[in-house]
Amino acid sequence: MPETTAADQLEQWYRRFVLRDHLHFVERALEESEEEGLVLDVGCGGGLFLQMLGERKKARVVGLDFSLDAANVAWRRAGVPAVCATLSRAPIAPGSCAVVTMFHVLEHLYDPASYLDAARELLRPDGRLIIQVPNAACWQFLLFGERWNGIDVPRHLINFRLSDVDSLLDHCGFEVLRHKHFSLRDNPAGMATSFAPSLDPMARRLRGVVETPRERLWKDLLYLGLVGISLPFTLFEAACRAGSTIMVEARKKS
Repeated sequence: MPETTAADQLEQWYRRFVLRDHLHFVERALEESEEEGLVLDVGCGGGLFLQMLGERKKARVVGLDFSLDAANVAWRRAGVPAVCATLSRAPIAPGSCAVVTMFHVLEHLYDPASYLDAARELLRPDGRLIIQVPNAACWQFLLFGERWNGIDVPRHLINFRLSDVDSLLDHCGFEVLRHKHFSLRDNPAGMATSFAPSLDPMARRLRGVVETPRERLWKDLLYLGLVGISLPFTLFEAACRAGSTIMVEARKKS
């Protein structure tokens, strides 16, 4: 097993800290719906969100990801049951989910309505859908223009505004219950990445940047400093309903 470095420990602590925002949003939805069933995270990645939710709520969790590598990591590292599939062909029984979450999934799809239709079939009568997308009407887009990391061409296929999200959910048979314009994980980090994309830890990993453990640690600390500097601005823009992400809780229409 590879030796755990100081940079690895810092990254793990940071990821767990900022994910608490998402956890609180989903935990409130679970409590208010009072439904029993699975919590399905679509686009689960390495499964850390579901791992933390299971630790806190003892919920029955399952991940789904289009990437086989991601599903394997969720199983092996996070201990989260995960399948490699599209949501429209997920091996999950209709009406078995208390909550379906999609954090930064819909903007990657040619047909996001098909995923919302599939989620509606999987949810229990008062189950909750939680989605999150970048907000194309945010102040960061005005500030950075094409350099704003929320555009992310060619990976992002659709740019959403709040009205677009609400209209799409309504068209797919959902009633919007609440919005959230701030994400501790995504809004400050997104601004930091727009300022200095070469420091983004995930981007460096995907590009295969060769670094010594010391170089990696210093770059991570510089990036963390930029995230901290970005925090006041991102809190203010979110308070003005112009945050760089939109998180929505919805349920099926009666």
